Amino acid sequence: MSDEPHPQQNHQGWAPREPGPGRGQTPGQGPGPGFGPVPQPAPGGKQKQKQKQKQKRTGWRRIIPTWRMVLGTFLTVVLLLIGLFALGYYLVKIPPANAAATKQSNVYLYADGSQLARDGEVNRENVALAQISRDAQHAVLAAEDRDFYSESAVDPKAMIRAAWNTVTGKGKQSGSTITQQYVKNYYLGQEQTVTRKVKEFFISIKLDREKSKDDILEGYLNTSYFGRNAYGIQAAAQAYYGVDAIDLTVGQGAYLAALLNAPSEYDVIAHPENKAAAEARWNYVLDGMVKKKWLSASDRAAVKFPTPKEAKGSAGMSGQRGYLVQAVRDYLTTNKIIDEDTLSTGGYRITTTIQKPKQDAFVEAVNDQVMDKLDKENRKVDTYVRAGGVAIDPSTGKVVAMYGGIDYTKQYVNNATRRDYQVGSTFKPFVFTSAVQNDSQTQDGRTITPNTLYDGTDRRPVEGWNGGTYAPENEDGVSYGDITVRTATDKSVNAVYAQMAVDVGPAKVKQTAIDLGLPSNTPDLTATPSIALGPATASVLDMTEAYATLASHGKHGTYTLVDKITKDGAADVQLPQQDTQQVVSREAADTTTSMLQSVVDGGTGTAAQGADRPAAGKTGTAEEDQAAWFAGYTPDLATVVSVMGQDPDTGAHKSLYGALGQARINGGGPPAQIWAQFTKAALDGTEATDFDLELQPGAEEPPPPTDEPTTEPPATGGQDNGGTTTGGSQPPSQTPGQTNGQTQGQTDGGTTTTTGGTTTDGTTTDGGTTTTGTTDGGATTDGTTTDGGTTTDGGTTDGGTDTGGTDVGAIAGAGPLNRPATRKP
Repeated sequence: MSDEPHPQQNHQGWAPREPGPGRGQTPGQGPGPGFGPVPQPAPGGKQKQKQKQKQKRTGWRRIIPTWRMVLGTFLTVVLLLIGLFALGYYLVKIPPANAAATKQSNVYLYADGSQLARDGEVNRENVALAQISRDAQHAVLAAEDRDFYSESAVDPKAMIRAAWNTVTGKGKQSGSTITQQYVKNYYLGQEQTVTRKVKEFFISIKLDREKSKDDILEGYLNTSYFGRNAYGIQAAAQAYYGVDAIDLTVGQGAYLAALLNAPSEYDVIAHPENKAAAEARWNYVLDGMVKKKWLSASDRAAVKFPTPKEAKGSAGMSGQRGYLVQAVRDYLTTNKIIDEDTLSTGGYRITTTIQKPKQDAFVEAVNDQVMDKLDKENRKVDTYVRAGGVAIDPSTGKVVAMYGGIDYTKQYVNNATRRDYQVGSTFKPFVFTSAVQNDSQTQDGRTITPNTLYDGTDRRPVEGWNGGTYAPENEDGVSYGDITVRTATDKSVNAVYAQMAVDVGPAKVKQTAIDLGLPSNTPDLTATPSIALGPATASVLDMTEAYATLASHGKHGTYTLVDKITKDGAADVQLPQQDTQQVVSREAADTTTSMLQSVVDGGTGTAAQGADRPAAGKTGTAEEDQAAWFAGYTPDLATVVSVMGQDPDTGAHKSLYGALGQARINGGGPPAQIWAQFTKAALDGTEATDFDLELQPGAEEPPPPTDEPTTEPPATGGQDNGGTTTGGSQPPSQTPGQTNGQTQGQTDGGTTTTTGGTTTDGTTTDGGTTTTGTTDGGATTDGTTTDGGTTTDGGTTDGGTDTGGTDVGAIAGAGPLNRPATRKP
């Protein structure tokens, strides 16, 4: 078949081309009259067609769009967006006010389904913009939307930036203007959905066209939530400072503006541990005011942080109810189950883990052992007394009881969750747990077990630490010489545990404490030798969680306060799964438990024997007796109790010397007594079980020497290293391990040889005269001992307890001391 193109007809106005030689027909040929020669393709026509075919895009170039395609796509998208915007603007109407004005209640239930509390009361008082100080207005603008008066109702760049930060893991952020926030507060809701955001976008644009900026700002200030159940800036001004919004100062306005970012978290009264973060946000607000020229630099420098007043809860939250509700709210928001704004809209039915019988038992124990014994009219120090406590079921991680304070309407701060009191020697078990967990050794290569000998000499510099000289003082300067770790735990010997922290490694000790349950951001939880002495300010709840981990053989699951949540009767709100992990070996946890049993059996925690259960625990005392602790557990229940000192007017920490008519408030006194009464009542009706322990090699307690007679255990009643005993007398004989600087050795009848004189059947020679019962409380004056005490080196112990023991080391019943007890660095 020929490759030649077919001949084409000749049309008028078209001149035929001459065919090339040897191609086409001869002149004159044609299909009929009037037709010339059949035209032929010009020479090279086939080559041009091939070149045109070669110009087509091939290979990878085909996947790159041309500029025509890009332009067409762009125009299509723009037209589509314009169409969608117009449609949305047309369809979305400004709705009536939302349920913020018709807020519902949240209902809180005990574990058995009975009602605990209802938080439906709304504290709001709307005011005109003219009734809000200009400083407060500018502070809010500086905090939330500095270009509010000059910008549009929405800020697409901020929205995109916030979305990007959220997607890339920088945390959920808001790109909303004040107009958008007002729309969310007043017209919509707090739910985080695409539908709500779309509505918010269009309503904001419409509202900005229909209302003035002043009207929008006024509405925003009257609908925003500031914490303390205060809706609107007028209610907030009263709740935090007791003034009207018109009278708010620059500093006060800046603090309220800072609260908008995290209302409950930045309440420095409810959460004093967050004061640094709150002040940082407050400074950010003031700096923004200077930047916008709403405040001069000199005036800004003169502004001092305005600490808000103590809060008062609503009458419906009286007693323990308010503390429990606030703890549950904090749990939900901290764990990102429900955010604070959403929770504040109400409609939730929340079943807690709190068991009402145990909760009532806790309140009764605190009242019996502390509150009913206060004499606030005759002893000013008794007005400082506060108490906090938490009980957790180690097998489930559920908080079954919590004591937050005397009354939420009288004292707003929850003593069970606050993080501003030192935990003292209750931290020391974590050091030993870390030693076993990490197979640690002493400086001379001996494995650390309960029977390992350490030098307990007072002010002995720690060895192996290159961070500078550190030589902690034992309580009351008592030196012990070589003692076992078990004895050092019974007596809370600082010199031993500071050295052990170095032997283990302070960083490892810190990590073990975090693994057990302490938050990593616990204030003053530092990787230094002093970590062993308990300067960290963990909360009672934090410490209970950590001790519950020891009770559960080293298995840790984050505590929970909530069993179930429903919203308006709908499906349950999803709660986080309990992820229980073996954070320390069973051997490490159980060996620690074995040592803490010794503390209860014959150490500073003997008052805990009142629970009539196998128990393990540790006493602790904060700097200058500002707080006393007892942290303990049975196989079935972990409970921590703290008695704290705080000025009711200023909120300042106060020493508890002389409170309850006692020289010292020690961990082995009221805290251990509360613990014992509560634990006994909480477990009443259940069978007592023994600890099932798996100990590290060499941890078994050695038998006492055969030539040392068996002595009766000390009477329970709350001695904590020389603390006052409340509840019974004690025989003059001592238990093993209670020599504390005395010459060891006892004989039947209670004869003890000491440097300061010999005591035989209660009579001291060459060291002072003992007169049994002459003075109540065992006061010592110039070497004279009363109440059957034993005098050693001129010092006195109440009923034969050790002198100068290291948790508090008070002379029982003594009057004013020559100097305050030495505390942890």
